[in-house]
Amino acid sequence: VQLQASGGGLVQAGGSLRLSCAASGSISYINVMAWYRQAPGEQRELAATITGGGRANYADTVKGRFTISRDNAKNTVYLQMNSLKPEDTAVYYCNYQNIVSRQTYWGQGTLVTVSS
Repeated sequence: VQLQASGGGLVQAGGSLRLSCAASGSISYINVMAWYRQAPGEQRELAATITGGGRANYADTVKGRFTISRDNAKNTVYLQMNSLKPEDTAVYYCNYQNIVSRQTYWGQGTLVTVSS
């Protein structure tokens, strides 16, 4: 499975960005996709997950501001980020996990920078 993330960039505080991550290869439809993020000098942390059926979960730090969604026909997961804060600055990574095999794959990361 290959993951290609896009959509990062520079935005002012209070602004919005939408990240996309397209999966290709041997896609199992029994999977969970997620967005993680890693701020400079920090450990990678989970931001949001979504099951194949569309059930979403969020970290408390992004709940109410970020929305994860997916288009199964396109094997693509999105992260709509609103009301961005400087502390949201990080490299955002998409993640795919095959629930049956437990194999996990990572995208290359896309940088989001929020200026104050």
